[in-house]
Amino acid sequence: MILWHKPAGRTTDRPYHCGVNSAADAVAGQTVYRGQTTGNVDVWRGIRYATPPTGDLRWRRARPLEPTSGTVDATTFGSVAPQQVNPGVPLSPDAVKSEDCLFLNVWAPSGAAGNGRRLPVMVWIHGGAYVFGAGTQPIYDGAHLASTQNIVVVTLNYRLGALGFADLGAGGSGAGGVSDSAAGGRYETNAALSDVLTALRWVADTIDAFGGDPDNVTVAGESAGGGMVTTLLTMPLARGLFHRAVAQSSPVTSVYDRARAAYVAERLTAAVGGTCGDIDSFAALDTDKVVAATMKAFTGVPAAHPGTIPFSPVVDGDLVPRHPIDVYRDGESLPIPLLIGTNRDEAALFKFMKSPLMPIAEPAIMQMFTAIATEYPEVSIPTAERVAAAYPGTKAKSMGLDVARDMAFRMPTVWAAEGHAGVAPVHLYRFDWSTRLLRVIGIRASHATEVPYLFGYFPSGKAGFQFWLGGRRIGERIAADMQARWGSFIRDGDPNSGLDSTASTWPTFTTDRRATLAIDAHDSVVDDLDGPLREAWGDEVLGFR
Repeated sequence: MILWHKPAGRTTDRPYHCGVNSAADAVAGQTVYRGQTTGNVDVWRGIRYATPPTGDLRWRRARPLEPTSGTVDATTFGSVAPQQVNPGVPLSPDAVKSEDCLFLNVWAPSGAAGNGRRLPVMVWIHGGAYVFGAGTQPIYDGAHLASTQNIVVVTLNYRLGALGFADLGAGGSGAGGVSDSAAGGRYETNAALSDVLTALRWVADTIDAFGGDPDNVTVAGESAGGGMVTTLLTMPLARGLFHRAVAQSSPVTSVYDRARAAYVAERLTAAVGGTCGDIDSFAALDTDKVVAATMKAFTGVPAAHPGTIPFSPVVDGDLVPRHPIDVYRDGESLPIPLLIGTNRDEAALFKFMKSPLMPIAEPAIMQMFTAIATEYPEVSIPTAERVAAAYPGTKAKSMGLDVARDMAFRMPTVWAAEGHAGVAPVHLYRFDWSTRLLRVIGIRASHATEVPYLFGYFPSGKAGFQFWLGGRRIGERIAADMQARWGSFIRDGDPNSGLDSTASTWPTFTTDRRATLAIDAHDSVVDDLDGPLREAWGDEVLGFR
């Protein structure tokens, strides 16, 4: 679910930047990107950043574009990745779905592309459980951030579901007897991760033409996008492509090994009525059938194995050499400043939407713990009594929401922060703010509710329903403060430098103090906010693995 807003401080219901004033050109080598100036921001839409992943490149990693010359029309968004319609993840009304979907979009302060400026860059990776969403969703319009924070904002599409995350080579040989390796075979792993890497290389090579600084790039994302960010921080091939990272509600531990990926690949083939494991036949299916199989696996895999999401990055020994959480805990992640956090009530949205991904009911949770104990016999599983002690005053029937939240998001985030703090500065937050209406309907500060505050998008009417019982003025102030903190971090790695003297100073996270910024109607810094959780869950990494 995405909650729509209008930009902080605006009182109209119109888009923040309306009315095309003139063309905006960005010149990179022999290529002219023709965009538009809207208000005080230049925007370029639908820029192709990789070779179309179609034909022989289907199921393969992204290939860079061949050099071109001439004028590129960058005034309309490109196609988005094929996906099932989900009202909780609304696309643009005119969105076109196609496997030819590797496009990005750029927002910059007006005139930045033509005056030699080198502004900080934020590259945003959208969320959507690895099966939904696009960089063109209205909530990710970068105009407000670009203009208020004086930065360049890039959003991008990447391949979703089976087309982006299935490891069809994990089972060994296809029906045709052709063995597939992690890279270079008929079916290559981590296609979607390779899309993001290719986009980051495009930014490194080209963003200066748009007024951006290729030596000051922050990669940021939420939910699945946050998971991509925390995975990128453990990938040797990502070294040098970005200089800071923001991970919001990252499912850090939800990354497969190849045995788990092989199981999902078998479910995909069975989902379309084929012979289980007949990978070659499945790989040749048309787009609609691949999407249908994706959604059957999306619901079927977690139903059979609670806590297992069907699509995510894969530990292939190549692009992702080791499980990210192991890299963090060994202090071997890329030494890049990290801003990371979660929302206080992450799991409430999954219950509200009846999502299959989160095991909330007690039987599902117990099945998940049993499976973990079987799969990882060396792991010390905390007792039910010890876990329950972390949630004093919580009713037994509601405890599943807290357990799912902490196992999927909060504890993995804390574990990653602990490890990464040994190699680079870390700022840890928890987003606690919710309006009265969201509290009444039970969503509260749930998954994704912080995203509109970052992008400053606040419509009225039905789309802005969360403010029907009040809270808009406070929400606009929270949005302005959050944008200032994130903008400061994007500029120089310090989320305090852009705030006035009345704001709470947000210290770096260290394992002795464990300072956490609690974002609410009034921000506060709390030391060891997660102390009771850490004591209950222990030091063993569990997570949804």
